[in-house]
Amino acid sequence: MSEVERPLSPHLQIYRPQLTSLLSIMHRATGVVLTLGALLWAWWLVGAAYGPEAFATVQAFLGSWFGRLLLLGFTFSLFYHLCNGVRHMLWDIGWGFDLPVLYRSGWIMLGCSIALTLLAFIAGYAMRGGS
Repeated sequence: MSEVERPLSPHLQIYRPQLTSLLSIMHRATGVVLTLGALLWAWWLVGAAYGPEAFATVQAFLGSWFGRLLLLGFTFSLFYHLCNGVRHMLWDIGWGFDLPVLYRSGWIMLGCSIALTLLAFIAGYAMRGGS
């Protein structure tokens, strides 16, 4: 008898990603981004400690389009982790396990993460003078 090759479970060609699985993956990914962002923040602090030239170098990098993109990703990751942490605390007290509530809280958490990120950037640019 020959062995039939069976797909591993869940097979990616038949498994349809759901909101809950995508949010779980995003939680892990944003955790990695927060770790890398902490290194960026440490570089900023070291630049401030080493003097005006070092600090100007860090500020120039963070002010570039790429630096601002990194800061946007770090800020979103921070707010995503915060909002998802609140959602997990609600689960810890037993609220939100029904499927409709689970999906609704996922979308609300994602929307709040985006809104808080935008508010933080709007406030930051307003305090900076809009540049």
